[in-house]
Amino acid sequence: MQSQNSIQRFDSNGRLSRVVVYNGMVYMSGVTAKVKTPDVAAQTADVLAQIDAHLAQVGSDKSRLLRVNIWLHDMAHFEAMNRVWDAWVEAGNEPARATVESRLAGAGANLVEMMATAVL
Repeated sequence: MQSQNSIQRFDSNGRLSRVVVYNGMVYMSGVTAKVKTPDVAAQTADVLAQIDAHLAQVGSDKSRLLRVNIWLHDMAHFEAMNRVWDAWVEAGNEPARATVESRLAGAGANLVEMMATAVL
């Protein structure tokens, strides 16, 4: 049995862990789309599906999200990203959120990146 204070790391690759669980908290690394389409809505849907999968992997779900930070390659994509987000987020369980424009890793292929914190 794991101690409540033990650190659990998931999907580690020598540089980072995709998910870290500590003391009932779930910390997620930045998630970018696996599909490299120029469509921010498709990339947003892919990122949110990955967040769902990461949360399920540790026994949590999007209703337990506390905070999500969102980086957009271009704020011109804000409304398109929000349409996908609004369809995904659960009414009454909206996390705290910040969205900023930023140059993202991936030589322009990444249009959106999200980092989430949740509870188990």
